Amino acid sequence: MRLEPIATPGPLRLVALPLAALALTLVVAAGLVLAAGAAPLPVFGLIVTGAAGSEFAIVETLTRATPLIFTGLAVAVAFRARLWNIGAEAQLYIGAVTAVVLGTGATGLPAPLLVPLVMLAAMLAGGLTLLGPASLKTRFGVDEVVTTLLLNFIVLLFVSLLLEGPLKDPMALGWPRSEKIEAAAALPRLITGKRLHWGFVIALVSAGLVWFVLARTVFGYEMRAVGHNAQAARFAGIRVERVLLKTALLSGGLAGLAGYSEVAGLKGNLTLDLSPGYGYTGIVVAMLALLNPLGVVVSAVFVAGIFVGADAMSRSAGVPSYIAQVIVATALLSMVAALLFTRYRIRWR
Repeated sequence: MRLEPIATPGPLRLVALPLAALALTLVVAAGLVLAAGAAPLPVFGLIVTGAAGSEFAIVETLTRATPLIFTGLAVAVAFRARLWNIGAEAQLYIGAVTAVVLGTGATGLPAPLLVPLVMLAAMLAGGLTLLGPASLKTRFGVDEVVTTLLLNFIVLLFVSLLLEGPLKDPMALGWPRSEKIEAAAALPRLITGKRLHWGFVIALVSAGLVWFVLARTVFGYEMRAVGHNAQAARFAGIRVERVLLKTALLSGGLAGLAGYSEVAGLKGNLTLDLSPGYGYTGIVVAMLALLNPLGVVVSAVFVAGIFVGADAMSRSAGVPSYIAQVIVATALLSMVAALLFTRYRIRWR
């Protein structure tokens, strides 16, 4: 058995295989629901209702989708250039730490100046966090999958140290959390009384800007060229190492924005459980979107809706909410397989 490349996949293959992947996901999820002793169709209906059946549900889904858009974009940008960034979680937390340090620093700056200052600083901190592993890759050939993955644990330990030391809120009654950031550094809510904040708008703008960079700029062309074939790109005169370092700054900066938006827009302070794995879920989001920046928005809303809807479904139907993780994981695996078979066919010999 061997895989034979398909020069020009037909429209039927491009549409049918992703639809088949989604159908397989539903079949697997239905089997798990049946094993839990419930009927699949009512449970799926509860998930949809819990994610989009009311204004509250829609707002919660979009709020959950906001950090996923940022981390999904971070992964999509890096993967486009074949820079395997598995450390978006670390970059998110470094962005959050930067937001807290500057946002609680009593700078006295007004909101129109403080908000962009903190946001840019969080982006820079996240970018520099990925720049280290990228530099090790370009200079010494160190596998960035290993370095970025291990950096997640290192950064979490570093954040724990900060929350038990210099960043600890003295009024927290012993709980490891930071002080709340100043009101001038916080992102306002989009809807009064709801959790959705301006970080969602920033995420949408970021998706549009990333799409423009990838599709309409020289840097975007260089990224795609390096991702397709680094040796050919180097032969054509593209400075591959420089492109990878610039990609690392952009990718890490987007992940840093996720931490900034969670602190400045939603939580107000830094805790160890700020992210329930947004950096890792961003990989799923990016892959489901086939690394398309605009598709990342749709994919992030879909994944967030699954999680929010599963929480509501679990309370109503008694089915464990962990089924959401199975649905997302199955969707990722089946979509990756569908992507593979849109570009290759199996030949037996």
